Amino acid sequence: MLTERLKFVPERDSEIFVAVPAAPAVFLLRGEDAQSEPYVSKTANLRRRLQRLLGPVEERTKKLNLRDRVRTVEYTPTGSDFESGFVLYQVLRTAFPKTYQKRLRFRFAPLVKLHLENEYPRASITTRLGRLNVRSLYYGPFPSRAAAEKFMNDSLDFFKMRRCVDDLHPDPKFPGCIYSEMKMCLAPCFKGCTDEEYSAEVGRVQAYFDSGGDSLVREFSVERDAASSSLAFEEAAAVHARLDKLKPLVSQLPEAVHRLDRMSALIMQPSHLAESVAFFRVEKGFISGPVQFCIQSTEHAKSQSMESRVQAALDSFQQVRAKSSLETMEHLAILKRWCYRGSRMGEIFFADDKGGLPMRRVVRGISRVYRGEKAEDHSTTEARSHGDPFGISI
Repeated sequence: MLTERLKFVPERDSEIFVAVPAAPAVFLLRGEDAQSEPYVSKTANLRRRLQRLLGPVEERTKKLNLRDRVRTVEYTPTGSDFESGFVLYQVLRTAFPKTYQKRLRFRFAPLVKLHLENEYPRASITTRLGRLNVRSLYYGPFPSRAAAEKFMNDSLDFFKMRRCVDDLHPDPKFPGCIYSEMKMCLAPCFKGCTDEEYSAEVGRVQAYFDSGGDSLVREFSVERDAASSSLAFEEAAAVHARLDKLKPLVSQLPEAVHRLDRMSALIMQPSHLAESVAFFRVEKGFISGPVQFCIQSTEHAKSQSMESRVQAALDSFQQVRAKSSLETMEHLAILKRWCYRGSRMGEIFFADDKGGLPMRRVVRGISRVYRGEKAEDHSTTEARSHGDPFGISI
């Protein structure tokens, strides 16, 4: 986890300070007692930070000084704030298993949960994941609970799935609720529909969330065109009005929102190594990495295209899965914090339904991250030419 380790001797502190880089890093300081708590932090300049913590004690100062307590310095150089934060999380989780969450001040990501384990499924907003082997589906992460609630409620207005939260015991004598009165619910609570009809409606809702709204856009488009072909112009106009209402909702859905058990993405960040960028994989909300990707290929690999080299780097990731729902929630919190930052460094690319990454866009993204350029709008990227930004054959 931390790749470098140095012994600290106060009498030879200048040698230690020269040996560590004046660059960003995550570090850990240990004393002689292995049972004592280590000091863990991240910094933008490791040498300067160690000089402050381990240098000679200044008179009449209240600054923290660990010169007489620390005997071991461990650290890992990092190339970006995202990498520093992720490595810091891993180190704190190992060093302080009971208190690391408070130290990191996690704010778990809001998700839309589709309760498929319920006899009459419904949707809700949650920040907690259930057991990994249950049927429920999760969609996110959203930037805030309010954003998740707005998207879910506005979306459900196009369907007739129930909004109530109780476990239903259908009774024909039950009066129903306002949604059934407004014909916005199939009313399984008083057997206003068959179980098959309700299941079919839930399937439409799941398809909508799975596709980010595209399934309903296609459904409305087909209905409108069919009505126009049969000269039912009033019906076609009504469907077109619903389509106009739906499209802004779908278009404003954040790029980071995906079905969690199908989420697959590549995050690229600046690297601390020269001529390189750092890759992180996101699989089902779980982050792994970094893997350093060298921009300039070695002599024996110059015949490879950039895309094949990227794929080889992705294949080198170890297959690591979350050990618990809590660990996935923590990784989603890290992903959400970075994705919805006002000005973020690095780029993210999501895989399609078949698990394939948009390699042309990935190659251009590597160029931008390496040069420190602003990320381009992915909606316009595909219209650009597909030249190789590094002069390497692709």
